Amino acid sequence: MRIALFATCLADTMFPAAAKATVLLLERLGHEVVFPPEQTCCGQMHINTGYQKDALALVRRHVRTFEPYDVVVAPSGSCVGSVRHQHAMVAAGDRGLAARATSVASRTYELSELLIDVLGVEDVGAYFPHRVTYHPTCHSLRVLRVGDKPLRLLRHVRGLDLVELPAAEQCCGFGGTFSVKNADTSTAMLADKMRHVLDTGADVCTAGDASCLMHIGGGLSRLRTGVRTVHLAEILASTEASS
Repeated sequence: MRIALFATCLADTMFPAAAKATVLLLERLGHEVVFPPEQTCCGQMHINTGYQKDALALVRRHVRTFEPYDVVVAPSGSCVGSVRHQHAMVAAGDRGLAARATSVASRTYELSELLIDVLGVEDVGAYFPHRVTYHPTCHSLRVLRVGDKPLRLLRHVRGLDLVELPAAEQCCGFGGTFSVKNADTSTAMLADKMRHVLDTGADVCTAGDASCLMHIGGGLSRLRTGVRTVHLAEILASTEASS
């Protein structure tokens, strides 16, 4: 299958390992991955902070960039959530663009969705010998409703000891600009999340969104806990040869 990679801003600028791991994983499974160089921000940040008019140009560019591809994947529940649930709304004043945005959104997938729902695979041949806990990010859980797909993938990773995260469905407190505009509340939510992560005794906390991992990982690092945050794609791309 020929799959277009939507890398997302955060992966491109701060967490390229997540995007690279997505490519390595899909190529290992026998698929061709292409990177459309015209891609930019999907506009989620603009939309969520009330700048829908400014986001329209980004939506138009995103549609034009990914329209030629039958399947699009992103290592981000939040960005896929924006494409699927916000783009057509932003483009509502242009019926043609809104229809095209809906079409692109219908074939855009978060990584775990693509693997299980489209490619029909749960065991990707990964090896990751660590004690791991999984944080279900708000957008993947509540917007995309990926359910237990990431957990099903992690359970097939050889060497991985998967431990349940207490109060897993509670938000980590990031929420994009929420963590800036409501810093005290965000910090309190982060403290709860970190406590639950540490209670598991895990070496690694994983999730499908680099943004949430940045928030959680930053807190764990400042406390010198020794617990790492690793994107789901990086775990699934790991093999005995790479470990």
